[in-house]
Amino acid sequence: MATETLSPSKVGGEIVTAQAALGDWLAYLAQERRASPRTVRAYGDNVQSYLIFLQGHRGGPLSAQDLGQTGAQELRAYLAHRRQGNGGRGDHALSPRSLSQALSSIRSFHRWLDRRCGIAAPELALVRGPRVKPGLPRPVSEDQAFELIAAAGCDTDLQDWEMARDEAVLTLLYGCGLRISEALSLTRADAPLGESLRITGKGGKTRLAPVLPAVRQAVDAYLAALPFALGPAEPLFRAKRGGALGPRPVQALMERLRGRLGLPASATPHALRHAFATHLLGAGADLRVIQELLGHASLSTTQRYTAVDAAGLLATYAKAHPRA
Repeated sequence: MATETLSPSKVGGEIVTAQAALGDWLAYLAQERRASPRTVRAYGDNVQSYLIFLQGHRGGPLSAQDLGQTGAQELRAYLAHRRQGNGGRGDHALSPRSLSQALSSIRSFHRWLDRRCGIAAPELALVRGPRVKPGLPRPVSEDQAFELIAAAGCDTDLQDWEMARDEAVLTLLYGCGLRISEALSLTRADAPLGESLRITGKGGKTRLAPVLPAVRQAVDAYLAALPFALGPAEPLFRAKRGGALGPRPVQALMERLRGRLGLPASATPHALRHAFATHLLGAGADLRVIQELLGHASLSTTQRYTAVDAAGLLATYAKAHPRA
């Protein structure tokens, strides 16, 4: 994130710069809202670009109090600036989806300024973002999920315990609907697995994930083969040299497996989580139950899977019906 210094002004008797306000907001996101480091970084980058634009646009120093003077026309000018690219100042032109995310970051920052600092910019509510067609989740099929898990356990270039580890990780993603970060956050104290797992997901939200026998067996097989002794608080899944396993090796594993099996680039670790939800929905599971299992804050996020399931039903119908 850029580190350009913005000049101060007095707000409520104290010297507060726009940059200092940004830093306080990011601390709020990380500490109070418990947003992930990636989210904090993305929000910070978006708002930092916005602040630097405002300073250049106004041709002078920018304070936190100055942000309350931002109007709809100025925000639209910034969005147009980002849509077209800025002529070599470091930012690139944004797609409609990225532009919508940038606007969301800016609005969130201004809401915080209003609540915490009493600095309101009411005109910003008049600005609408670009229309973005929501993308559908791209799960793998049931057969593909089973093939990926089986192939992970048959990689002869790896040691036996590494193959058992890879199979256990993919089984967790598909069998429990976990994100990579959630699977890799498990500790030695979590295993052997019980009937359910308490998972802490995005925003610090906790949920219970039921554990299938196949998932328990895969983790047990990994533990039996693991050559390292682990303390209760240490990460359960280990890299080749004994350190904690990170997300990149799991992503690289899926890249190798999909190349070997001839699967599309959409066959990522997260596609196994998508498959978990889609296959449950196809089997008749209630949408609210799936929402709880995935840890979605909003039902609208889970409802995207109904479109995927409907598309699958239509494809099956077209393939199977004698008059299709």
